[in-house]
Amino acid sequence: MALLQTEFRSETLKRAVLFNVILPIEKFKPPYPTLYLLHGLTDNMNGWLHNTRIKMWAENCGLAVVMPSGENSFYLDVLVKDGCLGDFGEYVGRELVDVTREMFPLSRKREDTFICGLSMGGFGACRNGLKYCDTFGKVGVLSGAVHIYESPEEWVETEGNTIGEVRNFGVLEETRGTDRNPRFLIQQIKNDPQKSFPDFYVACGLQDQLITANRSIAEALKEAGANVTYEEGPGVHDFIFWDTYIQHVLKWLDLHTEAK
Repeated sequence: MALLQTEFRSETLKRAVLFNVILPIEKFKPPYPTLYLLHGLTDNMNGWLHNTRIKMWAENCGLAVVMPSGENSFYLDVLVKDGCLGDFGEYVGRELVDVTREMFPLSRKREDTFICGLSMGGFGACRNGLKYCDTFGKVGVLSGAVHIYESPEEWVETEGNTIGEVRNFGVLEETRGTDRNPRFLIQQIKNDPQKSFPDFYVACGLQDQLITANRSIAEALKEAGANVTYEEGPGVHDFIFWDTYIQHVLKWLDLHTEAK
């Protein structure tokens, strides 16, 4: 297994960025199926490495894993286009995929390209998995912070707004009908015969305050025709739950990689 930290200058983010990559080079032959794995609010690209056993599991199943830093962006494009912050949605949905495919022996097939995340990263995976549905064949949402448009606005502005992250979404009533809202993207795909849904895996802990929102978005995906696997079990919003359920995600991916 190779664990690499890589830097390049991102055009979409308008600055130099770092990301981590796991490559199962010792046991499996390339090109590798690839999981773009997104961290949660206030964390960075090291969160999954420090708090789960993703290195071991990726090596065992022949999966490449790319872990970028999304800052506190919710993996959305900025609303102010003449600023210098950059577009995190386009970064993880297009640029990072293109760059890593050029750098590493990754599969370029949609059916081998996946995106997953926890909490804020779960929202980012859901939104960008839908927006870039031609790129990602499967999407994993773990305790997704999908409550912004799924929950009452008063609750979102108070209990669902821990460090001011709701401001990333603009005025909610104005942006509800835009691609910041996964439900808007769900309807776009449903109504476009040229597009198809990725498969979805959604999981949330029974004691997690976001469980109602996760149930809601999973049901919306099912009603629109997406293939959805939904699971819930004992747990709160923490790495104990995510360390367990990322294993469920890897099993659900149903990888058929070629050993050396």
